[in-house]
Amino acid sequence: MNLNQPNTLPPAYFDQVYQANRDPWDFETSPYERAKYAATVAALPRPRYAEAFEIGCSLGVLTAQLAPRCAHLLAVDVSEAALAQARDRCVDLPQVDLRLMRVPEEFPPRQFDLILLSEVGYYWNDADLARAAQQCVTGLKTGGQLLLVHWTPPVHDYPLTGDDVHNYFLAQATDSGPLQHLSGQRHETYRLDLLEKR
Repeated sequence: MNLNQPNTLPPAYFDQVYQANRDPWDFETSPYERAKYAATVAALPRPRYAEAFEIGCSLGVLTAQLAPRCAHLLAVDVSEAALAQARDRCVDLPQVDLRLMRVPEEFPPRQFDLILLSEVGYYWNDADLARAAQQCVTGLKTGGQLLLVHWTPPVHDYPLTGDDVHNYFLAQATDSGPLQHLSGQRHETYRLDLLEKR
């Protein structure tokens, strides 16, 4: 056991962040976030996904932009304070199902056409990243797509970097692996990778 391994950030961490600031990462107002969300939605190659799963939806800003591309979108977060704002934002989007859920401790018992992991993976430690990655692979239908989007500079509080997360998934996108890499983008402070289940 590696005693120096940082712990996955707990729900209490996010509760404190949202208590201190209702929009702590400026999701609603930041031009950077607006451009990143546009790039995220534009990276999806299919016009519509029957069943989609967004891990870590926060305030639901990206959720609301993703929803028109989905027949059904399950969006989850560990913070009830964030979900309350997401529910207000998505009140007129009946295809969106918002739930309190902590991945990888919990994972929906079904398969999806799309899983979105945006700005979440670096909150996990190595063991939880490995567990969540396996859940994502299992939770995708054959031909289902996994879209990863993460900030890449290191953050003191976070156990991993965005590059750590993407590189872990990309290591499974070998000729014999369960995933194939469809496309990737690297921007100044974030990266985006789209994978598909074989």
